[in-house]
Amino acid sequence: MGSVMCEEITVEYEDEGSGAPLVLVHGHPFDRSMWRPQTEHFSRAGWRVIAPDLRGYGESTVVPGKTPLESFARDLLTLLDRLGIGRFVLGGLSMGGQIVMECYRLFPERIRGLVLADTFAAAETEEGRAARHAMAERLLREGMAGYAQEVLAKMVSSRTLTHRPEAAAHVLAMMKATAPEGAAAALRGRAERPDYRELLTRVSVPALVVVGTEDTYTPVSDARDLHARIPDATLAVIERTAHLPNLERPDAFNAVLAEFLNSLPKSAAA
Repeated sequence: MGSVMCEEITVEYEDEGSGAPLVLVHGHPFDRSMWRPQTEHFSRAGWRVIAPDLRGYGESTVVPGKTPLESFARDLLTLLDRLGIGRFVLGGLSMGGQIVMECYRLFPERIRGLVLADTFAAAETEEGRAARHAMAERLLREGMAGYAQEVLAKMVSSRTLTHRPEAAAHVLAMMKATAPEGAAAALRGRAERPDYRELLTRVSVPALVVVGTEDTYTPVSDARDLHARIPDATLAVIERTAHLPNLERPDAFNAVLAEFLNSLPKSAAA
């Protein structure tokens, strides 16, 4: 665990293991602890795993207003520069996946492999922009608790709620603990995100696309679209999971990710 200054803010992060760097970017409205099963597993499997709290989330500085995806991406670049990391495998889930795409837009030469989990590439629709701005106002007005209870059954599958209540409780706790100001700023920024679909057709590094079969936020059809656009990408569909397969069925997710990481060229893992 550590912290670095990124411009005017402090970014907290986990840095475990040694070897080739694997950077994992959490989604909204979560924090770096959503990657705990992957941090623990891959740090013991020969990887240096770095999982930051994005600005506005977890223990990093809360910045109100609007946070574009570019700001998140540049925070990550600053963190990795401070850690002396040159090239790395970069993965993200949901909003984290969109931040990964933004990173590839800004500094593709630093990235040796992509992992895109439960995410999508298209720009926001007019209806979607309005909904994100309305939700930002609601979170500022009411806080996170009501929203967290409402969306829990979409974040995780019914099987997870019934058979892995500790995972569901972790998801709920992360959402409730998120600062409304940080969540609202990210929602406003995502409302204005670019369309990454054409960018994906130019990806020149290995890529893994992962999705849960019961994900209604970013359904399997979205994952298939990403897979079709990225040259030579790999698609993995995790059964009996919703929006957070890495927490719902961590063994299955880790197996898919391990197979991808082990398939990378030696130069990509160095």
